[in-house]
Amino acid sequence: MSEIIGNQTLPEGQEEPKIEFPCDYPIKVLGEASDTFDQLVVSIVLKHAPDFDIKTVTSRNSSKGKFRSVGVIIRATGEPQIMALFEELKATGLVKMVI
Repeated sequence: MSEIIGNQTLPEGQEEPKIEFPCDYPIKVLGEASDTFDQLVVSIVLKHAPDFDIKTVTSRNSSKGKFRSVGVIIRATGEPQIMALFEELKATGLVKMVI
């Protein structure tokens, strides 16, 4: 089962950092390496951030080639946009982690 990771657990009494929207928001997506993984991630990102610049995409395979990470930077408009993007990535069944 895929696990989506948003923020790390914070020590008691410490608040989550406040994000002011809109802002540039980097996202890294990890999944099993395949020829279509990059395109899958990009197509989902474009649904949620239509102004996303595809030139910001970075990707690489793990040292043994089993996993692939895809990094993107979106112009985030709010938490609902980010959560919807994370949920759709998770629903693919191919994404192992979103950071």
